[in-house]
Amino acid sequence: MRVFTRLFAIAGFAAAVTISAPGDGNVITPALAQDDACYMVNSSGKRVNLGKLCRGGTAQPAARGYFLARIKRLDGGTPVIDVTFNGNRTYEMLVDTGASGTLITRSMAQALNIPIVGAGRFTMADGRNIIMPVGRITSMTVDGATVRNLNVAIANDSADGLLGSDFLGNYDIKIRRDVVEFYPR
Repeated sequence: MRVFTRLFAIAGFAAAVTISAPGDGNVITPALAQDDACYMVNSSGKRVNLGKLCRGGTAQPAARGYFLARIKRLDGGTPVIDVTFNGNRTYEMLVDTGASGTLITRSMAQALNIPIVGAGRFTMADGRNIIMPVGRITSMTVDGATVRNLNVAIANDSADGLLGSDFLGNYDIKIRRDVVEFYPR
C-alpha cells in the first residue's frame, strides 16, 4: 500500500493567487457575473469593458484567455465553486489555496466509483495527523481548466471537499468578488 503525505490548510493564500479588492488599482469596473467574460486588461493593468464587441456580452474561454468559475458562496471567507469530476459529475468544492492536495468526501468517491490506490497520513489545518484512503481521479475540470490523473484524499462525509494546489498549481488564479479566474501557465 502506497503512503502519500499532504498538508491541508484552510483559507491560506499561495503566491500565485491575486486577490483584487475595490480601489486597489487592479480593477476599473467590478467583476460582476454578467460582465466577467468580455473585457481586456490594458498595459497599465486597467480593465476595459468590451461588451459591445462580444456576442451577447460573453466570450469563449479560448477567446478570453482564461477559464472562469462563478463563486457560488463563501464558506468562512473561502470561495466555493463547481468542479466536474471524470467528465460527468459536478460537486461544490472549497478553493483552498493553502491545501497541497485535493480532498473529496466518501460519498463523492462512491458516486464517482473512485478506485482506492492506498492510504496516507495527512496533517490538517488544526495540526491533527490523520490517516485517510487515497483514490485516483481521472480528471477534474473547472470551465475547461482540466487536470488529469490525480490522487485525492478521501475524508468522511462530515468534511467539505477541498480543491487544493495539486489542481490550482497548474494555473495562475485570481480570486475576484464573484468569480475565480484560472490562467494557463
